[in-house]
Amino acid sequence: FKALVLQYMLLGSLEVCLHSCGHHLNLFQRLDIMIDGCWETIVHCNLKPSNVLLDENMTAHVGGFGFAKMLVGYKSLTLTCTLGTTGYIAP
Repeated sequence: FKALVLQYMLLGSLEVCLHSCGHHLNLFQRLDIMIDGCWETIVHCNLKPSNVLLDENMTAHVGGFGFAKMLVGYKSLTLTCTLGTTGYIAP
């Protein structure tokens, strides 16, 4: 039996937060969410609003690492297939 246990994210996903009537993100909150995940050398391959989870302080936590690839030593990564969700894949 294998299980992945995560911290509970009170506000749910960014997708829910963006589409709910009770939550509105200002520009600084949006920039903080974008910048928080930019320090690791991981290629997520499926980053979308439903994979960004928000805690009670609106701090972003990225989930959904099923397609993720780790870049070791800043080496380039070549994929021979398309990974991701239609509508969120970069051109």
